[in-house]
Amino acid sequence: MVVAFFGSTILAVVTLRFMPVYFTPLMFIRVGQQITSGESIKLKHHWVSIDEMSEDMPLAVMSSEDQRFLMHHGFDFDAIQQAAKENREGKRKRGASTISQQTAKNVFLWPGRTWLRKGLETYFTFLIEALWSKQRIMEVYLNSIEMGNGIYGAEAVAQEHFGCKASQLTRKQCALIAATLPNPRKFNSAAPSPYMKKRQRRIVKEMNYMEKNMDADISKHDY
Repeated sequence: MVVAFFGSTILAVVTLRFMPVYFTPLMFIRVGQQITSGESIKLKHHWVSIDEMSEDMPLAVMSSEDQRFLMHHGFDFDAIQQAAKENREGKRKRGASTISQQTAKNVFLWPGRTWLRKGLETYFTFLIEALWSKQRIMEVYLNSIEMGNGIYGAEAVAQEHFGCKASQLTRKQCALIAATLPNPRKFNSAAPSPYMKKRQRRIVKEMNYMEKNMDADISKHDY
């Protein structure tokens, strides 16, 4: 059983390094919830390569969700320590999941807070960091993340909320989409509240800051 588990999971990760991820466990769970509650089934998902997305889309989610994505190896221990400190001090609870961790959870697992699921999330995060490139992790993340009620991925949300393709999204639209990610079923990028617009402005500033730093790093090594 142990050999079968490791063999099958490694094979799945290797396979999805090259193949599009058309469905995730969360998509099926949401469809089940819609059926149970008597709602119409809504599942919008259109896989596109990262080259067919606005170049601002990866920058927006890094600025909002995981600014050290390109530097860490799946886990941001500084963010984990900071979140633990804030939680101990009784401040508003916040998570410290990286984009890699969220990708592992979205593609291979189910929502939940059990120790079993968290352990499997850690295992799959190690696997995708070892076997996928950062670009592939970002590509899968931007195609599989929930971005609205029944909406998954950048292409689907671009079509549903902005009437365009993912490649045509503006910087502000990308920032607005990223602003919904803490709770995309509560926050709607098609009808942003004042709070959402405030988050959008902050993310745009972070994007500008990150972009400037990345350009500076490139210049340092441009001989």
